[in-house]
Amino acid sequence: MPGANVELYVKPNCPYCADARAFYDAGGIAYTVYDAQNDRAVRQRMFALTGNDPTVPAIVIDGTYVQSGWGSPPRG
Repeated sequence: MPGANVELYVKPNCPYCADARAFYDAGGIAYTVYDAQNDRAVRQRMFALTGNDPTVPAIVIDGTYVQSGWGSPPRG
């Protein structure tokens, strides 16, 4: 995954979003964070990628939607 373009669509204060960020931080993997709660345009882009799934974090790698939620099973 090094060199991949990782995007995280999150909500502030979301513990699952914080866990996802900690995972990528621990692996030294760069990512871009988008605030899907407070930015309407970001939220619409997230919905377009996830098929209208509002669950965060929504994870997109190299432009491909991977999953919503975090943990096992994914929660958010």
